[in-house]
Amino acid sequence: MATGDHHSAYLARALAALEPDGRARVEELLGQLAEAARADERVVAFATARRAEVTAGRVDLELPTSLTEQEIDVLLGGFLRIRDQEPRDDVSDWANAVVALLEDALNELKEAGRG
Repeated sequence: MATGDHHSAYLARALAALEPDGRARVEELLGQLAEAARADERVVAFATARRAEVTAGRVDLELPTSLTEQEIDVLLGGFLRIRDQEPRDDVSDWANAVVALLEDALNELKEAGRG
């Protein structure tokens, strides 16, 4: 199983494990992230896609490949803060799964020399 596949499965498990209050909290946090990044439409699109996943209860395996290294860094910062500061275990586990996917995307971007 490829690392990305493994992390997508991790995200799917974390998403499924969100309790109703955790889902509401994730939607709130993603709304805040989108608002904070409103000047960067691809960062907002990423946050919006994660919000749609939470609403639908399933993972969108097509993560945006057009994100730049800077945009991924912005997203990583936001999701690392959620992971490290969120008191709800289900929400911090979900954020950690998103971090893993973003780290994969950042590594792929650097390997491809697009950063």
